[in-house]
Amino acid sequence: MKPTRFETAIALIDKANSEDINTYQVAGMEYPKELLYAQRMTRKLLQFEPNASKALQIAARAQHICRWKIPRDEYPMDRVGYLKWRETLKRMHADLTGDILKQVGYDDQFTDRVKAIISKKLIKKNEESQTLEDTICLVFLDYYFEEFAEKHPDEKIIDILQKTWKKMSNKGHEAALKLPFSEKGLALVKQAIA
Repeated sequence: MKPTRFETAIALIDKANSEDINTYQVAGMEYPKELLYAQRMTRKLLQFEPNASKALQIAARAQHICRWKIPRDEYPMDRVGYLKWRETLKRMHADLTGDILKQVGYDDQFTDRVKAIISKKLIKKNEESQTLEDTICLVFLDYYFEEFAEKHPDEKIIDILQKTWKKMSNKGHEAALKLPFSEKGLALVKQAIA
């Protein structure tokens, strides 16, 4: 059976992310970092929002497409530099995904919708952008938070958790509190949201 446009788009996003020069280790196995992240985004999205539209599923899968191509250190290492880097990345992720969607035959309307979700336009007003943001936060909290927390002082972690919490919806908060945190991780979360 011939793969659908959707399946082909996902395969092309994965192909692009499999070229990541950075790796991440899970259970002794090395994975291209952004490929692993993209697969975790899909898994978490479908747990959180089982009826996610195809547009939202593609946006989640492509949220970090080819992220390594614009390294953080190409921008000033301050807040302004960080925000500029993030904006440039969002544009690149949206454009690369748009190119893939056109290549597999999606129309401009669908492509623009996916690009708007990736760009997280109108985050608190657009349900799909908000669901993507919740999924991003849940992936961070579930897969990366504990490791990150070990490397930084508690005050910094609490500040990051508070910023993360602000971006999330009530449904996102409920899902976050069900994650399997360590005792220390849960204590930090509780401090942050108190």
